[in-house]
Amino acid sequence: MTEAALPIVLASGSPRRRELLARLGLRFEVDPPRGEEDPPSQGEDPDSYARRISAAKAAEVAARHPDALVLAADTIVVLDGDVLGKPGSAAEARAMLARLSGREHTVHTGVTVLAPGGPRASGTEVTRVGFRVLGPEEIDAYVATGEPLDKAGAYGIQEYGATLVEGVRGCYFNVMGLPVVRLLALLDEVGWAYRVPGRLRAVDPAAAPPRSVPSP
Repeated sequence: MTEAALPIVLASGSPRRRELLARLGLRFEVDPPRGEEDPPSQGEDPDSYARRISAAKAAEVAARHPDALVLAADTIVVLDGDVLGKPGSAAEARAMLARLSGREHTVHTGVTVLAPGGPRASGTEVTRVGFRVLGPEEIDAYVATGEPLDKAGAYGIQEYGATLVEGVRGCYFNVMGLPVVRLLALLDEVGWAYRVPGRLRAVDPAAAPPRSVPSP
């Protein structure tokens, strides 16, 4: 299959992931998974959970697009061992942000790539994010924007949420929901190498080592 003929499907409805793929110059279709996400199993660590959910998303969407390269991701925020998902209400968003205030948390994104014919690669990226101390009025004002309600951990670093963040250690794009360098390494693993400007080239995965990525 030539690079021009390779269909790419993003198994996500996230506008942030769409934006990041578009920045790479890739042409792709969007087909979000329709199934519900399972909660973490007892004793399941955050990396394993994020990777498992991303793999499940990729498998569901790949069943509808067997001839496509399917990309899936799942991002979670972890504080004190607790997974902070998308808040179900403004009150829950305020409670999450109050917990994050003045502290450092971790953002884990599991990424799965499924190539046509079955080759699969999965990985996880971890980034540490520190929040400045937030007052109740600041939290209320941020929640009133509506931005926290569709985001893990109740904030989006690329929007108004940038004003909450004091420091980032690791991949910034991971906090947006798609660690770009990790994704490129996984593409290499399944036999498709990214080349600027916006091209995927078929390669033999055994011919060269996978693209290196920074350790979490």
